[in-house]
Amino acid sequence: MSAIEVLNHPLVDCHLTVLRKQSTPPGEFRQSVRRLSTLLAYSATAGIRTSEYPIETPLQTMKGRQLVDRIGLIPILRAGIGMVEPMLDLIPTAEVWHLGLYRDETTATPVHYYSKLPPGSPVELAFILDPMLATGGSACLALQTLMEWGVRDIKMLSILAAPEGIEKIQSQFPNIDVHCCAVDEGLNDQKYIVPGLGDAGDRIFNTSGQP
Repeated sequence: MSAIEVLNHPLVDCHLTVLRKQSTPPGEFRQSVRRLSTLLAYSATAGIRTSEYPIETPLQTMKGRQLVDRIGLIPILRAGIGMVEPMLDLIPTAEVWHLGLYRDETTATPVHYYSKLPPGSPVELAFILDPMLATGGSACLALQTLMEWGVRDIKMLSILAAPEGIEKIQSQFPNIDVHCCAVDEGLNDQKYIVPGLGDAGDRIFNTSGQP
């Protein structure tokens, strides 16, 4: 069964509160997404592989450490873009490959409209980035796409998750770890996470149409 890692930290609680507030302006919303993504990245990368290599400090030779695997960041367009930069701050050598998925509002099923994954030569470790894990449909489609690409190790990073999305991943991809900041109550009739924070993409990119 896949592991569900939920961050338990006072800073997470505070930044999540900012995200949830309807009155939070887009700039502040983006900053909170960035901060929470940094905390998620720190937690989710705890087990990544490193190897020793010698370096020279100003005083002597010592053994440092460097990353072993090729690491890919896979943001699900468009909201996942908001999580890329903080990940790159911590893993500047990571590759960024985009997947375009959206939810059909009538059927609540995912639609795959764009993929930038190159043929062959998959990364060894991939982090799927999507602020909201709701029904799990888009996440599972992304997971299937990466597995078909040949990625051997995949982790799902979301700021908020619904039990329904977690259960869907666990049933279809039992070996995939999910890292999130909170698991909310569930989904409403429109398949939005409640209490949630609204549409993450609209709030990140200020496209809600609100004045």
